[in-house]
Amino acid sequence: MTSHPVSAFKVPEQFIENLAISADFLSTRDICLLSQTFDEWLKDVFIDNDISDLLSARALFVDAILKKLWCQHHLDEFQISLVAVGGYGRGELHPQSDVDILLLTQEEIDLELEEKISSFITQLWDIKLDIGHSVRSIKECLKQAVKDVTVATNLMEMRQVSGNETLTQQLMPLLHEDVFWTSEKFFIAKCKEQENRHQQYRGAAYTLEPNLKANPGGLRDIQTIAWVAKRHFCADSFEELVEHNYLYPNEFFELLESQDYLWRMRFALHFVAGRNENRLLFDHQADVARMMGFGDEGKAPVERMMKRFFRIIARVTELNTMLLQHFEQAIIKKPEQSSVSIINQDFELVDTLINTRNDRIFMRPVKMIEMFLIIAQEPSIKGIHSHTIRLMRNARRRLISGLVDYAECRRMFMAIIRHPRGLGLALTLMHKHSIIASYLPLWRNIVGQMQFDLFHAYSVDEHSYRVVKNLHQFSQKEHNHKFPLCSKITQKIRKPEVLYLAGFFHDIGKGRGGNHAKLGAVDALNFCLSHQMSKHDSNMVAWLVEHHLLMSVTAQRRDISDENVIRTFGEIVRDEAHLNYLYCLTVADMRGTNESLWNNWKANLLEELYFNTLSAFRHGLEKPVEIRSKIRENQQQALALLSEYDIDEQAIKALWREFKIDYFLRYSPEQIARQCHNILKHDREKPLVLISSVPYRGGTEVFIFTKEKNNTFANTVSFLDTKKLSIHDAKIITTKTGFTVNTFVVLDSRNKPLRERFYTKEISQALVDKLNQEGVCDLPEPKLTRHIKQFKVPLRVNFIKIHVKNRTMIEIIALDRPGLLSNIGQVFQKEQINIHSAKITTFGEKADDVFTISTKEDDALTPEEQEDLAIRLTQEIN
Repeated sequence: MTSHPVSAFKVPEQFIENLAISADFLSTRDICLLSQTFDEWLKDVFIDNDISDLLSARALFVDAILKKLWCQHHLDEFQISLVAVGGYGRGELHPQSDVDILLLTQEEIDLELEEKISSFITQLWDIKLDIGHSVRSIKECLKQAVKDVTVATNLMEMRQVSGNETLTQQLMPLLHEDVFWTSEKFFIAKCKEQENRHQQYRGAAYTLEPNLKANPGGLRDIQTIAWVAKRHFCADSFEELVEHNYLYPNEFFELLESQDYLWRMRFALHFVAGRNENRLLFDHQADVARMMGFGDEGKAPVERMMKRFFRIIARVTELNTMLLQHFEQAIIKKPEQSSVSIINQDFELVDTLINTRNDRIFMRPVKMIEMFLIIAQEPSIKGIHSHTIRLMRNARRRLISGLVDYAECRRMFMAIIRHPRGLGLALTLMHKHSIIASYLPLWRNIVGQMQFDLFHAYSVDEHSYRVVKNLHQFSQKEHNHKFPLCSKITQKIRKPEVLYLAGFFHDIGKGRGGNHAKLGAVDALNFCLSHQMSKHDSNMVAWLVEHHLLMSVTAQRRDISDENVIRTFGEIVRDEAHLNYLYCLTVADMRGTNESLWNNWKANLLEELYFNTLSAFRHGLEKPVEIRSKIRENQQQALALLSEYDIDEQAIKALWREFKIDYFLRYSPEQIARQCHNILKHDREKPLVLISSVPYRGGTEVFIFTKEKNNTFANTVSFLDTKKLSIHDAKIITTKTGFTVNTFVVLDSRNKPLRERFYTKEISQALVDKLNQEGVCDLPEPKLTRHIKQFKVPLRVNFIKIHVKNRTMIEIIALDRPGLLSNIGQVFQKEQINIHSAKITTFGEKADDVFTISTKEDDALTPEEQEDLAIRLTQEIN
């Protein structure tokens, strides 16, 4: 809304006096120094003063600069007007915001005036004002505004700064005529503009680096409400909208509170970034939180600031939805144009929106939950009427305790969860309008709860909502093609509500300290029992919540081709029913954490772990796999495949005698056949590098067979790093004859397997050249990305107990940075450590790498050797 610079807030007189219109000449340097002093003053008074006063003060200061320069360039001698438009026109000017001005002229301007305007604008740039300007006549203004709603909006907020007021006074009345923009046309255009802007964010407001201005629920959404109402009511403030009964007083204060918080964030962000920046980048979040008074002790201030931000934008989004819909229904659309049908004695359908038939209906809290059950039951309902949203908002605030305390609410909530459409539109609207938090007090704790890292893309409540939506999608046959296995399992599950409730509760323990999975399991069990679920189903939900990370951790950090790993995992899972539920929950959880990190590699790992465990259940977990029979089976199948080539069987068996038994256990018959065929026809004096053209587990397999020498692993990983290939898996085997057999699974920078043959051929040859070099490859100085620089991940070296006597498992957690794997490989080489396998996992900014290793004598490391290795790794990585 238009909010002219206030006079109540005292701007230090020296700033305005020095810029006052006088005969004194101020140079560009003088103005720059004064502007710098003014900005320092703004920063100093930021924490203790009303933000609207500070924005007005900056607009007033810029007014004084423009007036001074306007006279210095003798523009006051011409028939031309200097007009502020946009945010500057409203008197809301942030430290680095654009200063949008309109130079309003007569029909034509002569050469002399044109030169003076050019000189004026050039000096504005010289004094570092981010000027957006246009030079137009009244006729041109109207012509452009009729064609472009953005231009029309800017003109609606115009404010005279200097020059000929007659021109401005001539333009002003014309802006209120219907030939300019009718209320209806303007409303439709602004709604379309907002819809397009929201689509750029995929409808997701809860992003890691939100745009304070353009994000759904951000400042633009508040301004859209104001613009639409201003056009219709000719109002210059939110207060006037209260007088017109468009806004209720409580809504007015809520909008002001939300706007002030977003303004303060943006104001601080401009100072921290030193430029006109609206995205709250990771680089700036800690400094913005500090400037806003949230403290500076680690991640907590950022998480507190963001928690409030996410709650604010949820409130703005709801107000925006309600008020724009109310405008359309009560002001644009005639009541007789709506079709009304009765649903029951309490609710009706107005067009496609559910509406209450009694303004006191929500005095009975159970009616709120009943409304969402009706939404689930009636497919013709597409949303909630603005009048009902307003009643629901007021009723929600009056609640003394959670809706879960009412037995009838509990019955209806479970009916929604069990309904085939309950987790569709009904759940979406319950989440959007904070009814889940009103129902379940525990949910309120996670609303807006952010985790300051690169792994979790959403606040905890938004993530949990997305997980439940993912689970529900598995039950919809139209989505079968996306996740066939999950869909097949979910659609056969007799009680899908068990799965859905596990999704609701899996992260509900976050933010309370302690193990969130164990805390959530207790909460889930109590919830299920209080909702009349059987003890068996309640225990299943609690088990899923407690173990919701088990499958992803096992798949990503353990060798799932190892029968011991499968047995250990299977013993925890216990049976096929638990496995089915856990698999679906894990896929939904990983997809809902950060969609950009989900890829075919992870999907294939989970699927392989699922089928390996399923096979173990069906053969009996208590029956260990007979190693020799497994080796014989793999060899026989590989021989059958190799028989297609003209290779002597004796030559194959001679080659196999060079390999240790690990080789035949850790590779499939297809891999053994392909690798051995290429080894036999290759000159062993040169490294053999094979890059698969067919994706393996959703990644690209890089196979290396070469003479064993120092730093083969370190050089390989450093080379792949320079090619921007991320390593996700590695198998390292040495032969009895001094050769090393290494296999890496890699993905490109887009998280995809390599596709172009010419590129894989180029990489293959370059890797051969690298492996032919002696010594360690020189690593370039690691360049941390903008995101990574903001994080500190304490280095941790852990040793994990495993059931293999001559092996040691080591886990290394560190900041994910270029060269990390190479550093680790060099330490292993120096300490004469054999690497047998590696699982390379990245969780946002954190690398979590697990290696199975042994000493050079092929034994497990002693406690003393483990301690020494941990010290060496710490020194090298840090």
